[in-house]
Amino acid sequence: MSGILAGKRILVTGVLTEASIAFQAAKVAQNEGAEVVLTGFGRLSLVERIAKRLPKPAPVIELDVTNQEHLDGLADKVREHVDGIDGIVHSIAFGPQGAFNFLEGTWEDVSTAVHVSAYSYKSLTMALLPLMSEGSSVVGLTFDAQIAWPKYDWMGVAKAALESTNRYLARDLGPKGIRCNLVSAGPIKSMAAKSIPGFEELADVWNHRAPIGWDLADPEPAGRGVVGMLSDFFPRTTGEIVHVDGGVHMMGA
Repeated sequence: MSGILAGKRILVTGVLTEASIAFQAAKVAQNEGAEVVLTGFGRLSLVERIAKRLPKPAPVIELDVTNQEHLDGLADKVREHVDGIDGIVHSIAFGPQGAFNFLEGTWEDVSTAVHVSAYSYKSLTMALLPLMSEGSSVVGLTFDAQIAWPKYDWMGVAKAALESTNRYLARDLGPKGIRCNLVSAGPIKSMAAKSIPGFEELADVWNHRAPIGWDLADPEPAGRGVVGMLSDFFPRTTGEIVHVDGGVHMMGA
């Protein structure tokens, strides 16, 4: 099998629908020669149904990243399907409704958002570390946390925590030859987007400010960015944030 991920074993989290960046990353990864294992949270039957739409069948493992027992048993569950992991795609984020009101959000809301969206990047990677070797790659998905967005509120703070977590993880896993990078994607009309109050207002920025254009209904460019970072084409790039957002991140007001 040829392709930039030929022979690689990739674990992909966060596949909920075909509209998700994670689904596109899994699809492109398979097309580029990877063997893919998926994890799902909650509605496993839904993930299994979506998995059937990939070019090749992919096993689905149940994983709640806030459940320590799930994390402790993850490596063994993965070993039932593959004998190692060369790449992880972290596409997990969640904020309770209260997290989308900055001044009113409670610590309970905020701590949940940070646990699921940022801390899990570290805990997932550590759970799979026994299966990873030199040259492995961890790729997460962020939404540019350098600035304050309309309506995004404590999720923006959680993404800032994710971006910082990525740098520290890159620092500590670098000596093992493991790279950690994020793809900062533009907004996509996905299941996750539907849970963000005022998403349309947030997304409208892209209709006016992306110099090369941005299609809210097309997660494939972001999926391709993820696969690029999983590949060996960036052997000494770590702690980086690669923007796949139509260029919005660099435009002035």
